[in-house]
Amino acid sequence: MPLPMKSVRPSGLLRALTRAMGIDMATRRRFLAGLTAATLIPRVTWADAGSPAFLGAAKDSQGAYGLYGLDENARIIFRVPLPARGHAAAAHPTAPEAVGFARRPGTFAVVINCVDGTVLHRLEAPQGRHFMGHGVFVNGGDMLLTPENNYAGRKGVLGLWDRGRGYARVGEVETGGIGPHDIKRLADGSLVVANGGIFTHPDHGEGRDKLNLDTMQPSLAYLSRDFEITEQVTLDADLHHNSIRHLSVGPDGQVAFAMQWEGEADAVVPLLGLHRRGEAPVLAMAAGADQSRMKNYAGSVAFSGDGGAVAITSPRGGLMQRYATDGAYLGAVARTDICGLAPRGSGWIGSDGLGGLMAIDTGVRPLLVADGLMWDNHLVSLAAMV
Repeated sequence: MPLPMKSVRPSGLLRALTRAMGIDMATRRRFLAGLTAATLIPRVTWADAGSPAFLGAAKDSQGAYGLYGLDENARIIFRVPLPARGHAAAAHPTAPEAVGFARRPGTFAVVINCVDGTVLHRLEAPQGRHFMGHGVFVNGGDMLLTPENNYAGRKGVLGLWDRGRGYARVGEVETGGIGPHDIKRLADGSLVVANGGIFTHPDHGEGRDKLNLDTMQPSLAYLSRDFEITEQVTLDADLHHNSIRHLSVGPDGQVAFAMQWEGEADAVVPLLGLHRRGEAPVLAMAAGADQSRMKNYAGSVAFSGDGGAVAITSPRGGLMQRYATDGAYLGAVARTDICGLAPRGSGWIGSDGLGGLMAIDTGVRPLLVADGLMWDNHLVSLAAMV
């Protein structure tokens, strides 16, 4: 016959445990009080900001800049102001916080509470550095990494910002190249960085003059969770003008990278690369005139929502190209000034500079036309941040 069990309230159980651990009465009371207070504080999540599926920066008809949260069907959930033109955003994996970056080159980034629109922190790049428009959270969201141009040292670095200490700058690590632009976290916690290869300096052309075109050497750099470079991939010498700019990671860890050509204008070169660690990159090109229609410029890259294809966009050419994950060309979709791209459903969501947001597969289906808005270069999927 089972013995009757005496019910113990949680507080009584905790008192018993702390007593057994030899914790004195005063310490026990402080411990229990702190634990009780912690359980009473509601955890704020992205649901409190309306559960956005995507983030995108835009300029409105009054010339004001903002960061917008969009649901799965591209309806605008919120808008929070930005101090200047934005580029991309880094979304915290759980807390409704987004870091909006200035368009490259820029020295500001703002940490925004996407529930009420308040600016929680303003990040300033250290002397001799500027941000490159992208960033990523790691360690469960405890640390923010920002690709930066260390123009004083003529090298690329990742800035390390500790969220738990109010986004204090706690150091930097080298990326193994010049002009790191985009960064992605891989499933195992390691990182991949797109070193664009282009050196700029704020004293030249407002920081946008390209000062090393003859010697530029773009690369992909893979970094361990401890920020050690474990693999570096470069292009053949005749493609050293092909700046590696933006990244997307497939469900199986395949990396897609989009390129922008800085060489002779009449050249026809690949603008999409596909890579698996330990292997040579696959460079993909479109058939016929579709390649030249891209005008040697790929603005964004994204795997499809089902992971079975990858696409790049060219706002200069008004074209999106689709490829299989082995590099085979699948076709193109025309859309004026298309650039932003993120996975949605089995295909993609795209944005353009005319206020358009659209669902894309083999064709285009408009989702929203936001009159007066000019969407900037990128859409960020929050699903990819988790």
